[in-house]
Amino acid sequence: MLKKTILVRSLATAFGGAAVIAAMPAMAQQSPEQNVQRVVVTGSLISRTDKETPSPVQVLTADDLAKSGLTSIAEVLSNLSANGQGALGTGFAGAFANGGSGVSLRGLTVGLTLVLIDGKRMAPYPLSDDAQRQFVDVSSIPFDAVERVEVLKDGASAMYGSDAVSGVVNVILKKTFNGTNIKVDAGNSQHGGGQNHKVALTHGFGDLANDGYNAFASLEYRHADPIKVSQRDDQIWANGNWTSRGGIDLRRGVPNASNSRLIATNTPFFYNPTGPALNGSAANNPANYQFLTNDCDFNKYRAGGCAIRDTVSNIQPESRNLNVIAGFAKTLGEDWTLNLKASMFKRESQNNRGVPATFSPTSFLGNTSLVPGQNPQIVNNLGATTFPASYPLNKLGATARLYGYIPGIDPANSRENTATSTRFAADVKGSAMGWDIDAGVGMTKVKTEIDYSGYVNRGALYTALKRAVNPFNPLGGNSQADIDAISPRWTNESESKLNYANLVAQRELAQLPGGPLSLATGVSVTKKEINALPSPLLSQGVVGSGEAYTFGKETNSALFAELGALPIKGLELGAAARYDHYDTYGNSFTPSAKFKWTPVPMASLRGTFARGFRAPNSAEVGTASSFFTFHSINDPILCANGNPNTAGNVPSACAFGPAFVQVTTPNLEPEKSKSFTLGLVLEPIKSLSATIDYYNIEVKNQINTASGVPGFVPTYVRNTIAPVEISNGDGTTSQGLPSVGTIAYATSGYVNSGGTSTSGVELDLTYRLNMGEAGKLRTTLSFNHMIDYKLESNGVEYSLAGTHGPSVISGNTGNPKNRGQLTLSWEKGPMTVTSTTNWVGNYSALDPSLPDDEGMDCAHATNVSSRTYFFGGTVPAGYCRIPSFASTDLNVTYKVSKNLTLRGSIINAFDKAPPIDVATYGNSGNLTSYNASLHQAGAVGRFFSIGASYSF
Repeated sequence: MLKKTILVRSLATAFGGAAVIAAMPAMAQQSPEQNVQRVVVTGSLISRTDKETPSPVQVLTADDLAKSGLTSIAEVLSNLSANGQGALGTGFAGAFANGGSGVSLRGLTVGLTLVLIDGKRMAPYPLSDDAQRQFVDVSSIPFDAVERVEVLKDGASAMYGSDAVSGVVNVILKKTFNGTNIKVDAGNSQHGGGQNHKVALTHGFGDLANDGYNAFASLEYRHADPIKVSQRDDQIWANGNWTSRGGIDLRRGVPNASNSRLIATNTPFFYNPTGPALNGSAANNPANYQFLTNDCDFNKYRAGGCAIRDTVSNIQPESRNLNVIAGFAKTLGEDWTLNLKASMFKRESQNNRGVPATFSPTSFLGNTSLVPGQNPQIVNNLGATTFPASYPLNKLGATARLYGYIPGIDPANSRENTATSTRFAADVKGSAMGWDIDAGVGMTKVKTEIDYSGYVNRGALYTALKRAVNPFNPLGGNSQADIDAISPRWTNESESKLNYANLVAQRELAQLPGGPLSLATGVSVTKKEINALPSPLLSQGVVGSGEAYTFGKETNSALFAELGALPIKGLELGAAARYDHYDTYGNSFTPSAKFKWTPVPMASLRGTFARGFRAPNSAEVGTASSFFTFHSINDPILCANGNPNTAGNVPSACAFGPAFVQVTTPNLEPEKSKSFTLGLVLEPIKSLSATIDYYNIEVKNQINTASGVPGFVPTYVRNTIAPVEISNGDGTTSQGLPSVGTIAYATSGYVNSGGTSTSGVELDLTYRLNMGEAGKLRTTLSFNHMIDYKLESNGVEYSLAGTHGPSVISGNTGNPKNRGQLTLSWEKGPMTVTSTTNWVGNYSALDPSLPDDEGMDCAHATNVSSRTYFFGGTVPAGYCRIPSFASTDLNVTYKVSKNLTLRGSIINAFDKAPPIDVATYGNSGNLTSYNASLHQAGAVGRFFSIGASYSF
């Protein structure tokens, strides 16, 4: 009764209950437009003939996708001008959601952008972004199976429920196909790496109109080689040596101030920390070193001559995609059609690749276990890992440390990720008793299988190193049994399921002076389950600190309705309302309203208002935990003044990112939003059309980690006291015992705190010019200008438009004010030439929202990313702002015959390099300094590809 009352009141308020009742006798009247083709556009339940809706919707057709020159849906969506802060790209291999790719419309995170497949929900990726925000992995969607992509840039919770706060991306796959089509593509980067090839085969038979059925199947395979950091290390943005730029040398194996000039290098070595000092430090005395091979000595080591070139870390990981789709459509009588669709999208990728793991030279203080149902614990503490003078390889005559890379094991913390998305959907559409009916059921699942390697069991390692007979040799040549015990390989699985059933009915209630009064109403039930359990070896702290885990269930039942009316000619009104019940927290009610007024054919005024929400998910209120770091701090005891050169300070405790253990918080409330848009639709001449829309979104009650809220005071859990390097006050260090142990971690729960608001203006323009014998020209421009982006927390408001804030979101991808995409297409006869320029405006490296003003001045810009480029010094002013970046893609298609089409493209045709961004952490450690979310095309460089399509 409550559900019905809320819904009726909402609809009656919008149009007046009396008007609806008075119209009831006219329900059977037929619309004069009944023979005109009508379609349902994303963001509405009611079919329409006008392509321009009251809500701003961007449509990318299959032809648009092909002309882009790109070969993956993830690449296309990453270039949307409305995509912003918090977007998740494939270049960020170190992400919690490694391997996945997500869209963040209006910069409000992937968790507030709803991605649909054929207008229906899909199971989220089991590995949530930042172990919190659930999203649909768009990197798994097959490119050639897409009919179009509709991007709704407006709040749509009244239509779709949770998550549709900043907009909706609806990927619509082909529904029918007749004949056979074969497509092949191949490409390669000018600067090495990234070579790819793709083949797609689609075959279908039967004509739905004439035969009463259609069946088709599509197969697509794509493989892309990795692009290594070593293939770009001649570029300034991929070279870890910052000495010429006022910083330090961060290349692998180079001693510097941040590592107290003691680091594993190309040759293992013993070091005596209690030996005679030289220039105030034992580390400066060559007599305290014993290199185990002739490949390195003290002088070469100190000069950076023993550095290791990183040939393993990726700028872009290797990936393989295998996609299969099968569809069957059949008419069931005169007015009914059955559509069945089954799909399997499989993606394999390599992530978290790094250099081989190193020995623990001083001590091993243990790992932190994250076992479901237990409090975090520090386990497997070995204490000192030094070697006595009696150790056979130690020739220094005193207890010594061992620095070096552990031989024979894979690169550290390597993960081979296989994600398989399966989807089975059945839809029935038809007419009954004056209603158009659309009913559907679906079962969707995403399963990830991760093969782990390169992790180290420290207990097994030091047992093998110190055994009396045949000890483990730090130079290599060890038995496979030792390798397997020290660095085991294993596989772990995670799974996410989402099943749904829905029913939508629509009809015309009456004919008004301007057109029909239409009603659409429906119900839906969605069940979601996630089982992303941690690997036992990691959760128990055997081979590393525990990894993220999430498991939980939720059931959502919803009742919704929409009214659309044309009360007078040229005026369109609409209202919608939705009532959701979640078994995890309770109920949400979300209304919306919209209008479009066309006083003259060449101009329309449109606007929308919507409430929205995001329900707390299992990672926030279920059984879940994770580790995370997000910005630098100075240990309040061991580096209280922030200066690593102050006598008594521990340099490694200065400007470092502490670990936090994230825990769930029961009884969280949903995030809530309100948004509105106001825009113009202009068509002054037949060949020119433009839309300009103002948007404003306000999100309240946001679910944030408590540690990211200003004023949060963490309680740190410290390791046991063990020898560390302590500053002598003159730029040198000596080994000693600190006053307290170093920080192991702190815990942080989730809280509903503050909110985010953003506003801006978006322009979409299309111009067509028929030049007669010279061909046809088509120009499209999509431009987004962010007016503001404000974060409110604990009563304090931060303005973050054009900055790196809020850096706690996803890969710290930056928040530029301006983004644009310009497409020029010229067609003459069988040839079409298209250029697409993607432009990202400049933005600041600072994040004003960081606690204690840590990101408020240029001198500390790297605090935003916890990078040590300028360790112990200040950041040069030139790196305080990230310059704008533009890359231009060229694509040429030539229709050789009715059946054969050839294609060639150059991505980043002018080979623009990415600008340096010292505040991002979304790429390969300290070696690269570019923004993988905004500037990945620059990191890849000029890329050539060719392709062919043959139909018969």
